[in-house]
Amino acid sequence: MQTKELKIIRWGVAGPGHAGGRFAEGLRTVEGVTLDAIWGRTRERTQVFALRFGVRHIPDSLDQLVTADLDAIYVATHPDSHAAICIQALEARKHVLCEKPAALNERQLVKVLEVARRHDRLFMEAMKPPFFPLYRRLREHLLIDPIGPVGFVRAGHVDASLSKTHPLHSAELGGGGIMGIGPYEAFLALDWLGELKRVQTMGRVGAVGVDTLALFQTEHEHGMAQLHTGLDLFGRGDALLAGPLGYVTIHENWWNPRRATIHYKDGRKEELDEPFVAGGFNYETAHFCQLIREGRRESPVIPHALSLGMARLLEAARSELGVRFPGE
Repeated sequence: MQTKELKIIRWGVAGPGHAGGRFAEGLRTVEGVTLDAIWGRTRERTQVFALRFGVRHIPDSLDQLVTADLDAIYVATHPDSHAAICIQALEARKHVLCEKPAALNERQLVKVLEVARRHDRLFMEAMKPPFFPLYRRLREHLLIDPIGPVGFVRAGHVDASLSKTHPLHSAELGGGGIMGIGPYEAFLALDWLGELKRVQTMGRVGAVGVDTLALFQTEHEHGMAQLHTGLDLFGRGDALLAGPLGYVTIHENWWNPRRATIHYKDGRKEELDEPFVAGGFNYETAHFCQLIREGRRESPVIPHALSLGMARLLEAARSELGVRFPGE
């Protein structure tokens, strides 16, 4: 019996920085794809990226990238430009996978999604944790041996190792801990607790106008969460999911999940250990490519409603601290 030939997905990347590099590393392990173009504002940095990953085409402009002979664009620039680049790529009838956060705020993301629908293109926010082998195995395990409905989520991460020149220390680029780290925490809370109802935030804002520490409590349809992010303290984070019959610890670094421990009220304990390969970006990319091949326009794992919920949560947390970006 002859197997159906896999449709090759031709990729371009906007942004040759850290996220773009991790995407390209992961792409090497995804079947049926090519990385055909890279565009960046700094020519020298873009050329280094192209040499590293064997990319032949270096467009002179973003317009040349989005109009090139490609199927999909991975947007890996800073958050300040995500919405505009996504819209330009979608209008050029390219499918778009956008690094988190997908936009600076909910209003921008609504516009992106409107353009995706109008041009009948697939759009997905790149949120890697749910595609990792550990996270998928945990979901499956809890269906068979549940802890009951999760009613409380705790997660966080603070990273003082970033230099003061790092983009997260820039208001102009859409920085701050809430925007740089918070999307992961927002995802976890929404994924297990459902729709957001309200947010309470406290923290501090640095001299450049971005949050350097934020603690935000959120109430959801099915429970509550305690989340934190920061840029002036240091602490790698685990995550906690609590239900009436037990609780789960997703061990650090929980956003690159490999190990989890499930503690049951009856005294039992289950250890899950699922290694991952290629940094983890490969799993969400393979999912995205499969959606393209199936002709789908929205991910069932990271649906548009979930991305809008993350944008709403992060914007509410920033608003309580008075963090606003240029142009908002």
